[in-house]
Amino acid sequence: MAPARAVHHCEPFLRHSSCPDLQRVRSVFAAGRVRWERVSHDPSSVPLHRGEPDPLAPADVAGPDALNALAESAQDLSHATTMQDVQRIVPTAARCLTGADGATLVLRDGDECLYVEEDAIQPLWKGRRFPLSACISGWAMLNGQPAAIDDVYADERVPHDVYRPTFVKSMLMVPIVAHESLGAIGMYWAQRHRATTFDVALARALAASTAVALEHLRMGEQLTRSAQENARLAQEVERRRSTEEDLRELCERDPLTGLLNRRAWDMALTGSLRKRRQPMYVALIDLDQFKAFNDRHGHPAGDALLRRAAVAWRGALRTADVLARYGGEEFAILLASCSAESALDIIDRVRLATVDEQSVSIGVATWDGHESADSLVSRADQALYDAKRAGRNRVVLAS
Repeated sequence: MAPARAVHHCEPFLRHSSCPDLQRVRSVFAAGRVRWERVSHDPSSVPLHRGEPDPLAPADVAGPDALNALAESAQDLSHATTMQDVQRIVPTAARCLTGADGATLVLRDGDECLYVEEDAIQPLWKGRRFPLSACISGWAMLNGQPAAIDDVYADERVPHDVYRPTFVKSMLMVPIVAHESLGAIGMYWAQRHRATTFDVALARALAASTAVALEHLRMGEQLTRSAQENARLAQEVERRRSTEEDLRELCERDPLTGLLNRRAWDMALTGSLRKRRQPMYVALIDLDQFKAFNDRHGHPAGDALLRRAAVAWRGALRTADVLARYGGEEFAILLASCSAESALDIIDRVRLATVDEQSVSIGVATWDGHESADSLVSRADQALYDAKRAGRNRVVLAS
């Protein structure tokens, strides 16, 4: 691969990375190779190997493939949309960048280290948990520093009994740090190996990209949870609204006929009077000889008659007209925005629509613009009484 491509892929990554190791090095492209040289020294950096010769001496030369692999890994992580994506990318990338025989992705879970994924020549600890204080990955998380160990059995931070069943002889562990320690990346060798500062720089750059990816996933999960919670709340609001409507229906509807009940009628009439809608008419309907019908056919038949009559009367009225069950076999109608002649025509259509060859008597009162609801209904009731006295099956307009 041409050196120019390595420059193109990696210089932006190096320029914007906050990884301390990458801030300490620069690339020098010559004769188709990349040489890493120290350009500054951070005295606060913990030595990886006390007394070790400078691993970034000019003789330490790496080809551009490592830089391309690092840039590609960073790009892959930037596109990760699930934790499975991160788990798939990180261990494989860690092995590729450092030439390790195995690599693990470890996540912090409270006071424990969870080994979530690995890519290794032999099984390591995938799926296992260890206390933060009892493993080297926990040490790296708690201290926020890498740990390069030539001999795992000579380092007291390593739980030797856990490592004996494995191939691991040497290791490099780097923390994944954002605002807090999120986890660690472990790299392992089957033979004694001393990780160079260049190895550590690559591993820490990978850890930095992993931290960004994990933070993006965490924010995405928070947004998803917020959206789910908002959806749940919206459903709950809709459920309560529907329940309230159902309760209002129960409170305002007559269970037998489905019409407005007396309570809802009183509210509708009072509201119309308050709006001072004129002209306005109230009609009271009474089924003639309904008691005799019940005596002959029984109360279930009487209930069925009331239901059928309600449907027929509703069909004879205009959409805006109010029809309610006033009580027993009495019903009430509220009409507005029509002349007296039109109102009487509508009321007479209701009379003629009565089912089962039954008849009704109807009293109608016109609101004078000042009287109360009780007074208006009382005049309609008197007109109904007059209709019955006059022989039933007729409409009488109150004087």
